[in-house]
Amino acid sequence: MRNVWTIVGVVVAVVIAWFVVDAMLSLAWLVARLAMVAVVAVIVFVALRLLLRKPAE
Repeated sequence: MRNVWTIVGVVVAVVIAWFVVDAMLSLAWLVARLAMVAVVAVIVFVALRLLLRKPAE
């Protein structure tokens, strides 16, 4: 009976690990997307400031 509980424990551990890793990867992808959006936003902001500034006299 002990072997059965060991197998059940291993299966439960793998299932829990699967969900934890999935959640961590989703969070990492969200952080990466936010970082990419921030970089693009800074580039667009700088480009707009350069295009819309008043010409030097």
